[in-house]
Amino acid sequence: MVTQNDLYLGLDFSTQQLKGVIINGEYKILHDAFVEFDVDLPEFRTHKGVVRGAKNTVSAPVLMWVKALDMLLEKLRICGADFSSVVAISGCAQQHGTVYWATGAQDVLKSLTEDYFLHTQLASCFSINNSPIWMDSSTKDECIALEQAIGGPLEVAKITGSKAYERFSAVQIAKIWKSKPTAYKNTERISLISSFACSLFLGRYAPIDLSDGSGMNLLDINTKKWSSKCIQATAPDLENKLGDPVPTSELLGSISPYFCERFGFSEECKIFPFTGDNPDSLAGMCLTSNDIGISLGTSDVLMSWLDEPKVLEEGHILINPISSDKYMAMVGFKNGSLTRERIRNMYSIDDWTEFNRLLDSTPRGNFGYLGLYYDVKEIFPNIEGNYKYDAAGNAIDKFPSSEIEIRALIEGQTLSKRAMIEHMGVHVGDNTKIIVTGGASRNESILQVIADVFGAPVYKTVYANSAALGSAYRAANCSSDCGDRNALPDSGHNLILVRKPYDDCHQVYSPLLTRYKNIIENLLNKGN
Repeated sequence: MVTQNDLYLGLDFSTQQLKGVIINGEYKILHDAFVEFDVDLPEFRTHKGVVRGAKNTVSAPVLMWVKALDMLLEKLRICGADFSSVVAISGCAQQHGTVYWATGAQDVLKSLTEDYFLHTQLASCFSINNSPIWMDSSTKDECIALEQAIGGPLEVAKITGSKAYERFSAVQIAKIWKSKPTAYKNTERISLISSFACSLFLGRYAPIDLSDGSGMNLLDINTKKWSSKCIQATAPDLENKLGDPVPTSELLGSISPYFCERFGFSEECKIFPFTGDNPDSLAGMCLTSNDIGISLGTSDVLMSWLDEPKVLEEGHILINPISSDKYMAMVGFKNGSLTRERIRNMYSIDDWTEFNRLLDSTPRGNFGYLGLYYDVKEIFPNIEGNYKYDAAGNAIDKFPSSEIEIRALIEGQTLSKRAMIEHMGVHVGDNTKIIVTGGASRNESILQVIADVFGAPVYKTVYANSAALGSAYRAANCSSDCGDRNALPDSGHNLILVRKPYDDCHQVYSPLLTRYKNIIENLLNKGN
């Protein structure tokens, strides 16, 4: 039974930071802290949390995440967190990335000692030191091979919820098997980043949960089991290396003695599966069937609740983290906050206050100017490059002013999200709420554009990191001996209304949405 004195820890192993939040039984946030990889762990030489290599490879050091966990828990303890009162832990991580445990690594996990840091004890436990992550787009050949083996992209989407994507785990594993066969052979277990992080707390290999597992192109979202077709088309002996997937609400066991001895956690502290950061954002935003969630971060993410799976040419269907018999629709946009920061810095703007002043100084609709910015090759549309257009639809090299370019950027990004919602068949109705989270959710000028383009009110989460909060919510709900494990707290705990659309929003943005769709169709037809 959940009581007010019980505490719950949620963690988020995101691209640039490790974040942690502790709530009580009334869902009140008591403590939070974060470790910023570039700043706090400079020895790993990451930029924005990642290491970029040749031929579109992007990875992150596994030991960086391990070391960050020790640092985060120390920060929370300094803040006054009472770990002995934490009765349950769950977490999440950036999706699609894979971690490769070397043979014998589980024996090390089971024998961790408080005398040494985690990263010191686990230094030799990974057959591949840098994990491929969601920003990697080096697996085009593997995507083609997977789709050909299964019967085409729509057949892959029908089985796994998504067509083959370069960042997804199946093709990343296939590439490792082909390019590093010895490392693959010496891999005892393949984890997602989420189940890897959970393994640290559990003291043994944690299973992959159904929600994050459905973002791999390996899980059959209908049977909730690994697809034998996809497994066989990916790599040998893969099913044994993955282990069996489990529901996101399943109790896995008690915390590893290492955390009890080093940080004072109770031996009774329960560990529940870690999942993807996007599914846990759905939980943290308390999203319902009428709502649309938008996470504004390193990548922007669009999500909604579904009762039944759909087959999408673009976008993803994942198993719902709150209720494994439901689903969620999701699509990510690689060109999110980093692109917004680039345009801001291009005009030597020191802060977001000036950026917003320029954005607000231009009219809705931007005099007809439209900008599409894909600094890195986008997921959908699968395009790279910057495209600028005047009111007559002519391609131009430069906008007439900084404020027009800033509005062109924000409106273009938002029109892309609205077009994708329509593509997924999600209806924006009179009762629809747009719920935003992530770093840019603090920017109310951007939120006004979102309200107008969608024609719906925008709510923001009181606590910006909805993924870590969603993990804490799940830990509280799953550990309850009574009540509904699938329930979320009332949205009033974490949502406030921040922006309403103007009355003429449809008149302004419906024509721009049509223009946007036509431009994208033309660019794709030209092969750009």
